[in-house]
Amino acid sequence: MENSRKKYSIDFKIWAVKTCMEHKSVRLAANKLKINKNSLQHWKNLFRNGKLTLHQSSVPDLNRNEIVQLQKELKNIRLERDILKEGSGLFHLGRRAIYQFIRENTGRFPVGKMCRAFQVDPSCYYKWLKGLATNRTERRIFITSEISRIYQWSEGRYGSLRISRELASLGIKACPSLVRKIMAEQQLHWIAKLKFKRTTLSSPRYTAAENLLNQDFKVSRQNQAWVSDITYIRTAERWAYLTTVIDLFDRKVIGWSLSETLKAIDTSFAALRKALLNRPLASDQTLIFHSDRGIQYSCRIFLSALSKNIQIKQSMSRKGNCYDNAVAESFFKTLKTELVYRHNYKNVKQARKSISNYIENFYNTVRRHSALGNMTMKEFHNQFNIL
Repeated sequence: MENSRKKYSIDFKIWAVKTCMEHKSVRLAANKLKINKNSLQHWKNLFRNGKLTLHQSSVPDLNRNEIVQLQKELKNIRLERDILKEGSGLFHLGRRAIYQFIRENTGRFPVGKMCRAFQVDPSCYYKWLKGLATNRTERRIFITSEISRIYQWSEGRYGSLRISRELASLGIKACPSLVRKIMAEQQLHWIAKLKFKRTTLSSPRYTAAENLLNQDFKVSRQNQAWVSDITYIRTAERWAYLTTVIDLFDRKVIGWSLSETLKAIDTSFAALRKALLNRPLASDQTLIFHSDRGIQYSCRIFLSALSKNIQIKQSMSRKGNCYDNAVAESFFKTLKTELVYRHNYKNVKQARKSISNYIENFYNTVRRHSALGNMTMKEFHNQFNIL
């Protein structure tokens, strides 16, 4: 009779023993590696007594695919260990507590792995999740918790309209009026924008360009029209000057500079250079670059930079009319309301780090924009299949 007993190499036995010793569980390691528990215990005793070493190996190394499979199994063991470590006190609280833990940690662990670790059926979890808000009282509690979570995540920057849209993206229906009512009950106060303050300094020595944009802020493609402006940022050390370039198509800040001087080389020129690097013009594109009449946009160094690219046509606001550059002004009001006025910056370096994080990790990525139908830029780009 042929012996059907499976043979294991010395390498595999040593590897299995080390895995077992790392996780301090012969039973768990044996189950995951699909080997006999008694065999693993025997190998472990031999290894401790020095009778199981690599010098005994006369069998070729494990097949590469088998090694990869074993590594995956080890990864799963570690993942389940982390899940059980996080939720070790939930077993005596019942299924509902376990389901709540799974729901709150879907961004950290796979749902299937958590269900397996807690020995619950994934279909039961999804059934619970679907029926969570069927009862009116429970639905109100559920929506209130989600509104509070989104409000805290946005650091108070989102009002009822944006929170309502964020809920809709999660499959939760709640009209803005209901969100507004719940926010009032929970004393979640939205940060209101302040009035516009004029900061532009123009000079009669420079000739202003024609207003080509003419307050037409709706464009059909990228690189059709950019708007730019400069604002002041207060720090305890000194004033800083923020220059931005925004593409009207998706309202993305494609170039910006925070400088300690108002020189064009540090403000308008630096922001334009970054914008052209981040969103270069195609050979068949013609761009309108719009700004106010500030000297940084009409001086020789900036005009020279524009003249090197014949695809760019300069446009300027009418004298004393801030509405001609309303999009750029609106961004500054948003930035200062949602970020700058809530911090006391010690120096320019601290302000630059804070503003960079806001623009790159919030405004340009996850923030919902009213000009885009309260969509994020990613959702807006998906409509046009833009990467």
